[in-house]
Amino acid sequence: MAHDKVVIAPVSSKADLEAFVDFGYRINADDPNFVPELRANELGKFTAGKNPFFEHARVQLFLARQSGEIVGRISAHIDELALTQPVEQGMGPGTGNWGALETLDESVALQLIAKAEDWLRGQGMNRVLAPMNLSVWEQPGLLVKGHDHPPMVMMGHNSPRYQPWIEGQGYGLAMQLNTYDLDISLEFPPLIQRIVASGEKNARIRIREVVLKNFDQEAEVICHILNDAWSDNWGFVPFTEAEIAYTGKELKPLVKSDLVRIAEYDGEPVAFMMALPDLNQIQKKVNGKNGKPSLLGWIRLALWLWKPKQADMRVPLMGVVKRLQSSRMASQLAFMMIEYSRRSGYNRYHGKRAEIGWILEDNKGMVAIADAIGSKVNKVYNIYEKAL
Repeated sequence: MAHDKVVIAPVSSKADLEAFVDFGYRINADDPNFVPELRANELGKFTAGKNPFFEHARVQLFLARQSGEIVGRISAHIDELALTQPVEQGMGPGTGNWGALETLDESVALQLIAKAEDWLRGQGMNRVLAPMNLSVWEQPGLLVKGHDHPPMVMMGHNSPRYQPWIEGQGYGLAMQLNTYDLDISLEFPPLIQRIVASGEKNARIRIREVVLKNFDQEAEVICHILNDAWSDNWGFVPFTEAEIAYTGKELKPLVKSDLVRIAEYDGEPVAFMMALPDLNQIQKKVNGKNGKPSLLGWIRLALWLWKPKQADMRVPLMGVVKRLQSSRMASQLAFMMIEYSRRSGYNRYHGKRAEIGWILEDNKGMVAIADAIGSKVNKVYNIYEKAL
């Protein structure tokens, strides 16, 4: 079979899509740090009509076969909203993406990448940013540091074999995304405690928990802040109303009121921070190797979602409105929200650690905050670029 021709064809049927998803489970089954997502969620991610990313993106999935056996996969896609962004912010006109690369063979990987590039050229693209799986809001970047421990909820994981294969095809580093590990059993340094205490004495500041019975309205408030706060960041693409609703529905079972905070200044929402119990801790135990829990697994998952126990935390999103970002108020609000969530994570959910990020390597404000609270980089994801 080693000498048989590799045939790469578009995913064109439901059976092909299922094979595309199942191959991801199969190829990673022996990786002790791979965490299988629920299969239904993975299928939904790559399905038009379910994932609202498809409402503003052109997407083509590909499968590689050799002697009739699937030996690789890749996605190629163009986010129409990304094309409208300023070039200096990373995206911009002519920029397409590929992602979801999986194979055991370097030759197959290079052929899959070439196929994705050809498809992007055929769609009028002249540059590629990769990997993206699928959007910048989902699982961007290639893991290049931190393969020795499982990812937290909503973070990607891949084999280290891909880095030299991709870099060998002329891809250069466009941006580095870092996650930071924090021991939440430890109190923050005295300076940070004084900043938090000072904020607590300021009658104009209110740090409140989200109100779960008003979940949809709270999600809109958060996403309004997010789109404003991140609008100048590298790689930013606006979050649409449909994506807000979709993401809110996906996250709702995980959201705990004392872990998601909104900061108000003079009664106006100006900042937020979202911490989530690390769902991957239970998914790794109950999802099997194919994303299909047993009946007992479903029960364990439901019980954990109802009342997470010994749950570590991930902080996937934080934002302060743009008009405050250059002020001392921005860091004070951030420290207050982080401290309140740290207390809840440790005292109520008995977590030991939290992961903050991802954070852009050039986001000096967030890097300074991460450093000030004593967190350390534990995972690094590279996003590469190449002219087509």
